[in-house]
Amino acid sequence: MTARRRAAALLVLAAIVAGCGGRPSVDRPATFPPGTFGPGDPTGPAVAATRAELARALGAVSLQLADPQVPHRPGESPLLATAPRAVFQVVLPDDPAHGFVSVYEFADEAAATAAGRDQAAYIASGPGRVQFVPDSRFVIRQLGPTVVFFAWSPMNALDPRAAEIQKVLETIGTGIPVPS
Repeated sequence: MTARRRAAALLVLAAIVAGCGGRPSVDRPATFPPGTFGPGDPTGPAVAATRAELARALGAVSLQLADPQVPHRPGESPLLATAPRAVFQVVLPDDPAHGFVSVYEFADEAAATAAGRDQAAYIASGPGRVQFVPDSRFVIRQLGPTVVFFAWSPMNALDPRAAEIQKVLETIGTGIPVPS
C-alpha cells in the first residue's frame, strides 16, 4: 500500500470514528435508573403545603391521602422528570395499585406553569401518549410553585372512587388542559 493510499484510508477511518461519537442531543428526554422510581427527591415547604391541601380536599369526600407502599413514576415531560417530586397515593381499597398523585416543586409559579404546560404538550405527543392506556384521563394542576399530576383509566379502574379523585383534584389550584 502506498503512503498516499494509507493516508487516505486513515482519513476515512478517522471520519467514521468521529461520526460515531459527538455531543448528546439536548432534545433527548431524561432517563433514570430504576432506583429513582421511589419516593422522589427531597422537596420543600411548597410540596408540604400542596400535600396538606390535597389531603383536605380529598378528606372532604372521605378519600384518604397516604404515602405509597410501592414505587411509582408516571410518564413525565423533561421538565417534570428533572424536578424534585413527591408521590402520594389515594387509598382505594378495591384498587390498591392505582390512585397515585405526583407533586413537583419548582422555583416559582412561572416555572411551575411552564412545566405544567410542558407536561400537557408531552402527554398529547406521540412519545407521551404511548406511556398511558388509550382511555386515560389526566389532571394537571398548578398550585403556587407546584404542579400536581394525576392520571387514571376508566377501563382499568377497579374502584369507582377513582373518578372522584379526578373531580376533587380539579378543584385545586389552576387547571392546565391537555391538548386533544
